[in-house]
Amino acid sequence: MKYETILVESGEGVATITLNRPKSMNALNNRMLEELASVFGDIGEDSRIKVVIITGHEKFFAAGADLAEVSAIMNPMEAHQYIKRARKAFDAIEEIEKPVIAAVSGLALGGGCELCLACDLRMAAETAIFGQPEIRIGVIPGAGGTQRLPRIVGVTKAKELLFTGESIDASEALRIGLVNRIVPPASLLEETRKLALTIAKRPGEALSVTKMVVNGGMKMELNSALAYEAKCFEYLFSTEDRKEGMSAFVEKRKPMFKDR
Repeated sequence: MKYETILVESGEGVATITLNRPKSMNALNNRMLEELASVFGDIGEDSRIKVVIITGHEKFFAAGADLAEVSAIMNPMEAHQYIKRARKAFDAIEEIEKPVIAAVSGLALGGGCELCLACDLRMAAETAIFGQPEIRIGVIPGAGGTQRLPRIVGVTKAKELLFTGESIDASEALRIGLVNRIVPPASLLEETRKLALTIAKRPGEALSVTKMVVNGGMKMELNSALAYEAKCFEYLFSTEDRKEGMSAFVEKRKPMFKDR
């Protein structure tokens, strides 16, 4: 697929996706949503890539949904089709068996914030602003905001943000657990890439299983989740990387993982 709204590059096991609609402040239109779903499908099949970074512009990660498209929605059926595209893209990010890191500078509002929520980790520049302002125009987040946000920051704080539609800065986002780290804007991509490269050095199968167990377990009651974790733990004892990792530890040397 030829991409019109995103830029994609990769190297050293890390793929970087840059949202690229600067004239629209990276507003998420149908084309961008389709391209995000497509690129994550491709990355999921690429064994050379172990970690993914999503980023945007210095002044805006993504300012929200494309209001030109949203305002043209006339009925619930059209709304269903629109949100179906967004769900497909964000679910692809959440379900890919590789860690995904959002590198956020400037505005991450509405659908832009929901895109961040679908990622596994979030790095924020000091200038980052997060919010779900949908209530201000008479709707709610429809691509995961009402469900992923409370799972990340807690129900009470999520309700406050959803009820008021108010935005928060990077410091508050860090305080409530929405982001992992805050860095100066000029070093956002450098620091995010350092984190990505650190993760990319870990054994690939264990990385995939870790993401699957955490995400899957969050949807289960505790006893079922613990049983799922145990089964995955047992499975990893069949991998070459488990043998290599334990041998390297005993022999006091660096492991040479083969991602199998």
